Amino acid sequence: MKTRKGHKTYPLTVAQKFHNYYAQYSPGKEILNVGTSLTIEFELDVEELRKAIYKAYERCESMRARLAYDSKEDQWYQYIADKEDREIEFMDFTGKSMEEAEAEMTAWTRIPFDGEDTPMNKVVIIKTPDGFEGMYLAGDHRFLDAQSLICFLKDVIELYCSANFEGVPYPADMRSYTEQLEKDLAYEAGSRAQARDREYFHRQIEESEPIYNGIEGKGKLEEARKAAGDPNLRAASTGSDSFAAAIDIFHLEEEPTRRLMNFCEEQHISLQCLLIMGIRTYLQKINQCDDVSMQVAYARRATLLEKKSGGTRIHCFPFRTVIPETKSFLEGIREIRDKQNEVFRYVNFNPAEYLSYRKEYYHCPQGLSYETVSLTYQPATLREKGLTDLGNIRYKTKRYGNGYYSDGMYLTVMHRPEDNGLDFSFEHQTKAYSKEQLEYFYYYICKIMFKGTECPNLKIGDIIKLV
Repeated sequence: MKTRKGHKTYPLTVAQKFHNYYAQYSPGKEILNVGTSLTIEFELDVEELRKAIYKAYERCESMRARLAYDSKEDQWYQYIADKEDREIEFMDFTGKSMEEAEAEMTAWTRIPFDGEDTPMNKVVIIKTPDGFEGMYLAGDHRFLDAQSLICFLKDVIELYCSANFEGVPYPADMRSYTEQLEKDLAYEAGSRAQARDREYFHRQIEESEPIYNGIEGKGKLEEARKAAGDPNLRAASTGSDSFAAAIDIFHLEEEPTRRLMNFCEEQHISLQCLLIMGIRTYLQKINQCDDVSMQVAYARRATLLEKKSGGTRIHCFPFRTVIPETKSFLEGIREIRDKQNEVFRYVNFNPAEYLSYRKEYYHCPQGLSYETVSLTYQPATLREKGLTDLGNIRYKTKRYGNGYYSDGMYLTVMHRPEDNGLDFSFEHQTKAYSKEQLEYFYYYICKIMFKGTECPNLKIGDIIKLV
């Protein structure tokens, strides 16, 4: 397929195909949906906001993307529609409770975007029961991730401010989605960079087999060993037999968050490295194992083109560390930082190919794997990325679950707009983990991070004993 309705078509990228892969096993295609709202404690002009949304669509190619299926090739393609002229609704929730309003937006998030030649997102202008006003946005994960979602919302707000507040500059242009798409597809078409990245990851895989560590200890691993009749098995079930999922969020206050951020700044490390250290040290403690793996998401938005072209760019890779208890907390976190910096150079590689090669190399039984948790740290917030021209006006963001998740647990850590504290958002299969289990996990991750940042030269083994 070269054109669709006069538009040039492109194959899906590796990042997009990954979403297709897990969606095929889900009971509902709404598993691909991402839903959020942004509301401001300010009376907005609905018509002016609608104009800003249409202008933002015009400036952002990825938000005008469409899917097209080629039955001869049995393959999906994508193209960019010329404009968005569909109606942008206004929903006034005044008179309802916040619970009722959030339930309705959750219901919107559970309507899949699965048609050919149709929009892959939905925007609704909203007024919530607490008097805040703004937007609800849902999109298909194949064309939208956390970074591009923030980028689009930021553009809408900046366009609105520029048009309605004196002295506010017009925002800088977005970047071309199709230009970045062509770069990604060129990489995937057998480039030298791809060959280099494949060699790196294959070498990592072949060094030795990882081992599963559960958030409640070795129970799942022992069960898998017993079922397989193999006392040396190193993989276990990472989820359940049900895709039904929920999101549970735990809040870390502003002051303790600032302490963690100050430590990261002083030690020249990212908060992502500190989070990895907290998670892996807890798993090390509860499983009595120095060899710990987890899935880590990489946004792949280093260049200005990548940052402002929209779409979905997340690649998830296993991140493995073997850090003995005799090392200090600071030594461990620096080891993580150095390893993360190394991995960053190769993350354009296909994660599905990585996982497939690893499964074949170690003859890992079907349905089993090594990582109990996936982690995303979302550093970008609208506090830094927009809304600055509204002064100190309060605003809120909210995530809405689509009802399904393809694995056991996904932890997203992000900054709250109200106070820049941290939200630990666990998306999880409800049959795999309860809210109480995740709260316990969160509690110990934080205990370890605070003890380690207060006493960075303490041995990891001593921290494990103290917490």
